[in-house]
Amino acid sequence: MYKKFFGLRENPFNVNPDPRYLFLTEHTEEALASLTYGIQNRRGFVLLSGEVGTGKTTLVNKLLDWVHNQSFSTAFLFNPRLSVAEFFDFMMADFGIPCESNQKSQVLMRLNHWLLERYKNGETAVLIVDEAQDLSLRLLEEIRLLTNLETSTEKLLQIVLSGQPELEEKLRQPELRQLRQRITLRCKTYPLTLAETGGYIDRRLGIAGANGQPTFTPEAVELIHRYSRGIPRVVNLLCEHSLIGAFVDQIRPVPATIVDTVAHEFELHEIEPTAPPQLHRFEDRQLREALQGMATLMDRLRRPQ
Repeated sequence: MYKKFFGLRENPFNVNPDPRYLFLTEHTEEALASLTYGIQNRRGFVLLSGEVGTGKTTLVNKLLDWVHNQSFSTAFLFNPRLSVAEFFDFMMADFGIPCESNQKSQVLMRLNHWLLERYKNGETAVLIVDEAQDLSLRLLEEIRLLTNLETSTEKLLQIVLSGQPELEEKLRQPELRQLRQRITLRCKTYPLTLAETGGYIDRRLGIAGANGQPTFTPEAVELIHRYSRGIPRVVNLLCEHSLIGAFVDQIRPVPATIVDTVAHEFELHEIEPTAPPQLHRFEDRQLREALQGMATLMDRLRRPQ
């Protein structure tokens, strides 16, 4: 709709976690380095946590790209609401391990044999679990027990748990103290600073084909940061619909007035418009309420020009 007007090849603010669009802040670089280090050095459990919308899944997808380029064997669990039996079925299938029996003992024996073969060949096997805050306590314990598959010196299976801060709270429960003790590396994603928000917007526009001409005014970028509180997912929402609004009004670059209008339509003005210097909560409920403003925006698009 607006791509030609702004000289873009593709939508720069899609909500899909495309690893091409990963913006490397200091925190993100540190998290990615920790994840790759933990896997390469067979550290066993690595934990990635961060608030809703701060880019965990995009970072995980970037990690998956790296893992695949290393020719590591990978199982990626993106739906944590599984029973123990379903989890093992999914993991074995994703690793490509055939197993004739559904008995847990037989599945574990087959998995252990497969992991030992990978280890002898100098290969690495990685299990990555996204949205891990939704794993049941029982399933978390089963995943912990997988780290018992080891040689006398190294873990055979490298495990990455990615989730919201609720995962860290869950790991503090007494029932999971053994799992908590086995986490060797912890890393986090954080909201963007004002400077990072500007860089984030510019990078996404550049990847989408922008020619270097300003797409948003500096005042618009500042408002985007204030209303989004530095949460990348909300930055995307504000930028996407501000571009639509500017296209409708045939205004370029996008001014702060349009960002302000979009923020009010999505009720983001009701959230204190300041980005915190450290990690704060941004609830899914707020995003759902914001999306209710979409109907108002679509009405604007239907108005005669």
